[in-house]
Amino acid sequence: MQIRSLKTPGRYADGHGLYLLVDPSGSKRWILRIVVQGKRRDIGFGGVGLVSLAEAREKALAYRRIARNGGDPVADKRKGVVTVPTFAEAAETVHAEHKATWKNAKHTAQWITTLRTYANPHIGSKRVDQIETPDVLRALAPIWLTKGETASRVRQRIGTVLDWAKAAGHRSGDNPVEGVTRGLPKQGEREKHHAALPYTEVPAFVARLRAMSGQGDIGRLAFEFLILTAARTGEVLGAHWSEINEAEALWTVPAARMKAGREHRVPLSVRAREVLTQAKGLAGDSALVFPGRDGTRRLSNIVFFKALQRMAVPITAHGFRSSFRDWAAEATTLPREVAEMALAHAVENRVEAAYRRGDLLAKRRDLMDQWTTFVAAL
Repeated sequence: MQIRSLKTPGRYADGHGLYLLVDPSGSKRWILRIVVQGKRRDIGFGGVGLVSLAEAREKALAYRRIARNGGDPVADKRKGVVTVPTFAEAAETVHAEHKATWKNAKHTAQWITTLRTYANPHIGSKRVDQIETPDVLRALAPIWLTKGETASRVRQRIGTVLDWAKAAGHRSGDNPVEGVTRGLPKQGEREKHHAALPYTEVPAFVARLRAMSGQGDIGRLAFEFLILTAARTGEVLGAHWSEINEAEALWTVPAARMKAGREHRVPLSVRAREVLTQAKGLAGDSALVFPGRDGTRRLSNIVFFKALQRMAVPITAHGFRSSFRDWAAEATTLPREVAEMALAHAVENRVEAAYRRGDLLAKRRDLMDQWTTFVAAL
């Protein structure tokens, strides 16, 4: 249970040289640190998805006995039945180990597809213990400038596979992905932000949104609710009535539907509650707050895109979170962290995150009331 609950990156000792390593990505793997023939060695046993605590302890005991008797457990292991996998085989293994922890099906599919498409033609048939920096360079060079975002993701994913290979005892030394960019030309700047309205134009936008004709009422309500709560598209469209506490004027988004994997409470302003009341009249018996036509499926986020297209506004629905953040910084006196928590952003400072237990709900309620007064002219 303790192993499953560990989230903070670091090294955790089990005793007698056995450690559990928790990577920043959330993956967990076993490492045995022992002295082999006078030299300190770190020996990987694999991830917790494949090797249980009991198995790791059993392996650690066996390896310590070999080392104590003057042997080399890694050399003995390689002489045995263990076969070093190719990169393509290792990538499939890593994908299988991680996909259970990934919540986004699209990301899960893209993770392995990018490696099959761009890495495997160059290094897929090569054993993981034979891959060096020039091999990684050959895989990245063809797409580094033409598909910069994809190339960066491929680089990171190759690194993950080779980190696993080292942890599993299939290779030693530094990860060849490190420093590979020194052999590649500098990529141009990439646009990373969603197009957003200046916050001063949001009230006029909301007024136009309410006045639109020929657009589904449930879609308009969902869009206004998204703006009023500064929530993400998926959080709004996936909202269920069971998440709404009318008595406390609170919407609690479960951890499973949050990007950061943590439950998020959203205080509901007067206008946000009015939107929900109108949506209830349209949703009927649906468990969804903003259902599609059949009442059982959520609205497609295309409804927001079409609304923006009809209004000829070159922005994205997600961009309203940026508008909200700019407004909070420039038009209110509340501390920065209140707005960050309203957006469900993680606390960047690890020390601060470790000591912060509350979610500033009272201050956030005040913030959301002010935001509603601003955008909805209440």
